[in-house]
Amino acid sequence: MTDDDIRALLATMTTAGVSDALDRLGRGGAVPGLVPFDPTFRIVGRAFTGRYEPVDEAGGTVGDFIDDVPEGDVVVLDNQGRLDCTVWGDILTSVAGRRGMAGTVIDGVCRDVAASLRIGYPVFTRGRSMRTGKDRVRLAATGVPVMLGDVRVEPGDWLLGDADGVVVIAAAQAAEVLETAAAIEAAEARIRDRAAAGERLDEVRADIGYHALQASAGAPR
Repeated sequence: MTDDDIRALLATMTTAGVSDALDRLGRGGAVPGLVPFDPTFRIVGRAFTGRYEPVDEAGGTVGDFIDDVPEGDVVVLDNQGRLDCTVWGDILTSVAGRRGMAGTVIDGVCRDVAASLRIGYPVFTRGRSMRTGKDRVRLAATGVPVMLGDVRVEPGDWLLGDADGVVVIAAAQAAEVLETAAAIEAAEARIRDRAAAGERLDEVRADIGYHALQASAGAPR
């Protein structure tokens, strides 16, 4: 499956469906607590990662990596969930939007929300704050493994974000996860169609095996 195939298929899916597939396969990837500024925001793309650390007397910068991010990638920033200072604002939003990045995901907070909403650039965070990260945190490294809560993100992993949040799919597992997610979403579509046609929901669910769709393949039915 090519990158274009994966991107196109992910664009048709929901984080709920992919999360169910991850459960079915016994894998992590559903990130708790990260939500978009606007519920219509969606992101699909590979991860360009950045990790932050507290600043010391040597100083450091917060966002001078942006021109190195490939078009179509998702900027994934690990600020260790900090809520007291931001690592993203309107300047980065404007550059990222102009350069065609897919969106930004932050384990932390963002400011200048209005700029993101104005140009429709997707940002997913743990919240919003006006307080700058300058002289509080610095960019320690890019292109390294980072954490979004308890979910590890490797450079090049796939991310999907929508109104429900963010899921991470390990690059090597993308084809299997998407195949499983597609099967689950197809089964749920059949359930919705039959229920809409007047059949009893409990009977339809039993017939299609709804309660086993997300169960780990090794779990008892």
